[in-house]
Amino acid sequence: MNIIFIPNKGGRYNTYRFGSNFLILISVVGVVMLGGVLSAGYYYGRFQAGMEAGPPVIISALKNELYGQRKSIDEARRATSENIDALAMRLGRLQSHVIRLDALGDRLTKMAELDKGEFDFTTQPAQGGPENDSHDDSASVDPVSFTASLDTLSEQLENRAQQLALLETMLMNRGLQDEVVPAGRPITAGWLSSYFGMRTDPFTGKNEYHKGLDFAGKLGSDVVTVAAGVVTWAGRRYGYGNLVEINHGNGYSTRYGHNDKIIVKVGDAVKKGQVVAKMGSTGRSTGPHVHFEVLYNGKAVDPMNYIQTSQR
Repeated sequence: MNIIFIPNKGGRYNTYRFGSNFLILISVVGVVMLGGVLSAGYYYGRFQAGMEAGPPVIISALKNELYGQRKSIDEARRATSENIDALAMRLGRLQSHVIRLDALGDRLTKMAELDKGEFDFTTQPAQGGPENDSHDDSASVDPVSFTASLDTLSEQLENRAQQLALLETMLMNRGLQDEVVPAGRPITAGWLSSYFGMRTDPFTGKNEYHKGLDFAGKLGSDVVTVAAGVVTWAGRRYGYGNLVEINHGNGYSTRYGHNDKIIVKVGDAVKKGQVVAKMGSTGRSTGPHVHFEVLYNGKAVDPMNYIQTSQR
């Protein structure tokens, strides 16, 4: 192969001769260079395309993922907050149950006259026992089991409260029954001077049925009611002198005769042990004493039975 170089302006030309080997080398170098240029252009185009399209797609995907994670965190936080609020409300109700039970237990302890040291509702009950070898310190409480335990405890507290309230009502009724049933002596100081039943009349000397008990004492000493009730008579009555009569309900009534002074009036509600009169000797009487009668359904009964009942 010959290559001729012709200079400008008519100068002398030069001729160069190249062999076949040189032409092959030149061809290989050209092919390699062309391949390199084409590869560089391809990767450059890919780079430009990635720069133009890649970052927005990646950023969008990252934004979507972050939004999803944030949403999941917000939902978990909201669910946790709702669960905590629900548990707080449950705990508040349980605490109110415990406070009510403590107060009720303290009242029952006093009403039943139990040993306060044995039934002290202000301290935790004494408990204990050896540690279980199979206890797993790493085991956590299952939320479902925990909620179920709270439900069970709440039901148990409610049932106990109802049972204790019923027991309190029964004790109160028993206490009220004790208050309205005649029991005890109608005096605070003195002695028994005459029994119920047949006796010799102190005025006529004949046998006569005595409808009550006589308690002698100091003039002006206290006469007290033996049960709670309502005053139905407070004044003079033939044979009784100054008389106080009290209706206790359930068919019971009591009479207190020969008083020097009456303190109560008709319609007054009186308590057991309340002073209703002062001992005297008015009416058919030989000295300061109180004539005490117990009537059941209008019929006089032996007051000694009720006095002995109060002494048991």
